[in-house]
Amino acid sequence: MIELISQGVLGLLSIYILFKFIQSIQLVPTQRAYIVERLGNYHKTLGPGFHALVPFFDKVKYKQDLREETIEVEPQECFTKDNVKVEVDGVIYLAVIDPVNASYGITDYRFAAVQLAQTTTRSIIGTMDLDDTFEDRAIINKEVVNVLSEMEKAWGIRVLRYEIKNIYTPKTIQNAMERQMTAERERRATIAKSEGIMQSTINDAEGEKEEIINKSEGEMQRQINEAEGVAQEIESIAEATAISIEEIADALSQNKGKEAMQMRLAEQYISQLSKLASDKNDVIIPKDVTNYDAIISGLSLDKISIVPEDENQK
Repeated sequence: MIELISQGVLGLLSIYILFKFIQSIQLVPTQRAYIVERLGNYHKTLGPGFHALVPFFDKVKYKQDLREETIEVEPQECFTKDNVKVEVDGVIYLAVIDPVNASYGITDYRFAAVQLAQTTTRSIIGTMDLDDTFEDRAIINKEVVNVLSEMEKAWGIRVLRYEIKNIYTPKTIQNAMERQMTAERERRATIAKSEGIMQSTINDAEGEKEEIINKSEGEMQRQINEAEGVAQEIESIAEATAISIEEIADALSQNKGKEAMQMRLAEQYISQLSKLASDKNDVIIPKDVTNYDAIISGLSLDKISIVPEDENQK
């Protein structure tokens, strides 16, 4: 009986020792770190791969995941600078960079990071008005990351970023904000409409001004053209008159030129006398219109002397 009991105890002891030897073999996955204690003290950190520990002396105390973690920050109540209560939640992205400090520097770095993020968020929102909390989320996120970064070395973690997910406001505040946004949209619409009317008026005035300028420039150009035409006409008439005078002078200098001129004047005189017979004319005429010789002698054609061109030059 005693032998059976001793054999049973030895069998159980052998099984336990075998279990311990098997337990001392550690296969560490990638992006993992195992913290080994020997007799209650930190001994070493196991990286990825195969490791054999000393049975009964070495023990894996902590297993740290080195991959980036996403930690939810539960909604919390905060009061803004203008005494409005809001609820804010967020997400922390962090990773373990020092497995030893993450194991021994703090009891639970995840819980500690969440608590520090919440307290920091409350402090920052307390310095902002309600409108600023919606507009300056990036500032809040940056400040939380800066505060958490101060604990990286002590806690063995690195905070990669923090993002605010939602900012909840009371229903009454939401209604007031909706009314404010509606009024703001109506104000912008009114301003846009007035600016459109003003621009339209300016465009119409500019168009009318351009039209008046174009008309005045056209009228000015027309008058210039007419003036130039009249000037050219006067110049042409003057040139033609000068040429005709020169031709008359040349004709008078020819033989029988004076007689021809007198004959031409007589014809013109008789032609004009024939027009006086009209009933529509009221004229004042010399006493004796039939005395042609007296009228012709009054023109003094006999006194006209034609000087040859060569003598004028002399």
